[in-house]
Amino acid sequence: MESIGVVIPTFRARQQILAVLGAIGPEVSRIYVVDDCCPDRSGDYVLQHCQDRRLCVIKHDENRGVGGAVITGYQAAIADNMKVIVKIDSDGQMDPALLLDFAMPILQGEADYTKGNRFFDLERISEMPRLRLIGNAALSLMTKLSTGYWNLFDPTNGYTAIHADVAARLPFHKISKRYFFESDMLFRLNTFRAVVVDVPMDAKYGDEQSNLKISKIIGEFFLKHLINTGKRIFYNYYLRDMSLASIELPVGLVLLGFGLTYGGLHWVSSAKAGVATPAGTVMLAAAPALVGLQLILAFLSYDINAVPKRPLSSRSFARRQSPR
Repeated sequence: MESIGVVIPTFRARQQILAVLGAIGPEVSRIYVVDDCCPDRSGDYVLQHCQDRRLCVIKHDENRGVGGAVITGYQAAIADNMKVIVKIDSDGQMDPALLLDFAMPILQGEADYTKGNRFFDLERISEMPRLRLIGNAALSLMTKLSTGYWNLFDPTNGYTAIHADVAARLPFHKISKRYFFESDMLFRLNTFRAVVVDVPMDAKYGDEQSNLKISKIIGEFFLKHLINTGKRIFYNYYLRDMSLASIELPVGLVLLGFGLTYGGLHWVSSAKAGVATPAGTVMLAAAPALVGLQLILAFLSYDINAVPKRPLSSRSFARRQSPR
């Protein structure tokens, strides 16, 4: 078995973390607990009560956010020559028994990055809090647009695994360090065509308190997804490569915008004058709007079919590159 490292960022999860550590099986070579300047001193607590020889506790002097803590764990695992790095939370919502389910697609050369998806089992979805269910659905749609991974769902799921060579290629200094971390990771992975797959899992909801409130961050996420969407489209369709889709999108947007604007202005003008809009004016507005919409849909179809399918490891990409 190739070496597997587990990264566990911890912040105010002192009551659950020992149970999480105790459930990690022998298939794991190294466990990295990253105390993100936890006010409960979770790192010291783990050192005092956990005797696992695989344990490595790393403590931050200042809070860096969940993304910053995960990056610290990644860097430690890369330095220790781990093959696969799995990240789970310390609050007990993620079952350590699933670790191999996340690691095996990477070890078998089927994926570069895996992430959990709590939406596979329709019978279990009803157990998810309603607000979280609606929020995840909205965030999933935004993530598909901004990352190009149309085959994925449940983007805020923090149960992930990554090939260490691929992790070494990530621009850690650019990745969002707070709650946008998982979504920004997907955006960065798409920029060099990494293969990402979902792993079915069940979420566990106990008495733990989640630090992520979707109702508070959805506005911030929307803005960041919008920025990443623009970056991804520019990079994939104009900077790195050009195709028919590179023409379809801008032409479609111009035609749709012209049709809606032209038609809207004349409709308002006719409404104020109390007269019917001439048929020719209606056609002059409708025709470019419909053509523009068709071009945008054609671009989306191309983008959906362009989801990466060949893992980087099979192309020896990561081994040829040096870390940034």
